[in-house]
Amino acid sequence: MSDCGTKAVSIIGFIGSVFSPWYAWSGRKDPANHCCINVATYGPGGRFTMTDRGRAALRTTPDVFQVGPSAMHWTGNELIIDINEISSPPLISRVRGQITVTPQAMTSVELPLTPDGAHIWRPFAPSSDIKVDLEAKGWQWSGHGYFDSNFGTRSLEEDFSFWTWGRYPTKTGATCIYDAVRRDGTTLDTAIAFDGAGGAKIVQAPPRKRFKRSLWQVMRETRADLGVTPKQVLNMLDAPFYSRSAVQTQIDGEVVTGVHEALDLNRFRSPLIKPMLAVRVPRRKGWNG
Repeated sequence: MSDCGTKAVSIIGFIGSVFSPWYAWSGRKDPANHCCINVATYGPGGRFTMTDRGRAALRTTPDVFQVGPSAMHWTGNELIIDINEISSPPLISRVRGQITVTPQAMTSVELPLTPDGAHIWRPFAPSSDIKVDLEAKGWQWSGHGYFDSNFGTRSLEEDFSFWTWGRYPTKTGATCIYDAVRRDGTTLDTAIAFDGAGGAKIVQAPPRKRFKRSLWQVMRETRADLGVTPKQVLNMLDAPFYSRSAVQTQIDGEVVTGVHEALDLNRFRSPLIKPMLAVRVPRRKGWNG
């Protein structure tokens, strides 16, 4: 998010693009054949790009993750992301430039999201500085960011029916909230406080509190002190099964604003969703770069 709070970006690298209809229709047997660097910009002139590419577009080394014309490069101190994508309808245009994420500290935390470890969350740098330099008017800015990873051996909708996630910068670092309802009826209720040196500890967060549904009526909740109702302060991504937004809440007496996500995997399972997604997620099997 920008320091002024009016702009934000999200970049996600996929091997096995979990929200791609093409990957689902393929039977999810070949993750490398459905890779992607998803770039979304939020605020004036915001764009959304998510091209499902074949294995010919994928290049990896210990320090580089490249999918077609875009790539991420870890220098040892910074994650440099070079972007060259085409946005999805209705606003079709090129999204090109560079984003640099500089962690304030790295963590050693991994959190299993299911008892058998089929899904893992790895928050590399919950507190980071970010510099955005895109080839678009007004899209040169600095702010605060976050760097994590998720990986697993089963589809999300196989093991979860709903989850919410939030990352809230605090005076001492950042607090990450990961709450989920699993298919077996059990829940994940986790709050982790990270300090400025990358130290982490599980904390007792205040209760879950629902707040206004998204435009697509996706249910949303996060943690909030008693008597406080969270509120959206910047809409980011609004889909029939997914919401991403900047949310203000209060945790242990501190008013915080961070990125919040809600994912309704019951809706995502619907066969009606896949054709809708195909409009926003084009498939490009070949690559000659």
